[in-house]
Amino acid sequence: MRPLLPDPCLCLVTDRRLGDEAMLVERIADAVLGGVDLVQVREKDLPGGRLLELVQRIKEAIGDSALLIINERVDVAGAVAADGVQLGEEALPVSEARKILGPHRLVGRSVHSLEGALQAQGQGADFLVVGTMFASRSHPGGESAGPQLVQRIKAQCSLPVIGIGGIGAANAGQVMEAGASGVAVISSILAARRPEVAAQQIKQAILAASLAARAS
Repeated sequence: MRPLLPDPCLCLVTDRRLGDEAMLVERIADAVLGGVDLVQVREKDLPGGRLLELVQRIKEAIGDSALLIINERVDVAGAVAADGVQLGEEALPVSEARKILGPHRLVGRSVHSLEGALQAQGQGADFLVVGTMFASRSHPGGESAGPQLVQRIKAQCSLPVIGIGGIGAANAGQVMEAGASGVAVISSILAARRPEVAAQQIKQAILAASLAARAS
C-alpha cells in the first residue's frame, strides 16, 4: 500500500552545505522531533555511493517518525526502500519511476506552472511540489510566483500541493491559505540555531492556517 502524504505536511529538503555537515543527520532528526512529516534528501552533487550512505544514516535516525523520499535518484530510493522519490520537471517520467519502484512508493513532481501541474497529474504523480513561492537563498534572483500559483493549480488540479521557496513561520500560512496541503522548507529549519524549535514554529503556522481554512 502506498504511504499517505500527511495533511498538512511539513517537508524538510536537505542541504548539507547549511551549517556543520557533520551534524546534518542530527539536525534532521531534531527537525523531525519538531514536527517535520517528510524528509526529502536532495544532495544533487553527491555520487551514488556517498548518497546511499547518507540516506541510510538519515533513515536510521528518523525511523518511522517521518516519510523519506529521495530527489530523482530512483536507484537509491529503491536500494534503501525509501517511501518514494521527488522528480524534477526534466527528470524521469512518473510512469518510468513507478516501473522501477513498483506501485507502493510515492512519486512527487516539482512544477512551476499550471501546465506542468496538469501534465504531472496526467502522468499519475501522487503530489506536486510547487515553486517558487518567495525569494529564497537557493533562488535569490529568480522570479517568485507567489501563493497565487498554488491557487491557479488547485483550481484545476486535484493533487496535493506542497509550496516551496523562501518559506518560514511568518509566511507559511499564506501558502496554506492559497490551497496548499503543506510547505517544503530548507534554510528556515537547517540554518536555524535550533532546528527542532524552527520546525515547531512552522508546523504550528501551517496547522493554524489549515484549521482556519477548514472552518471557513
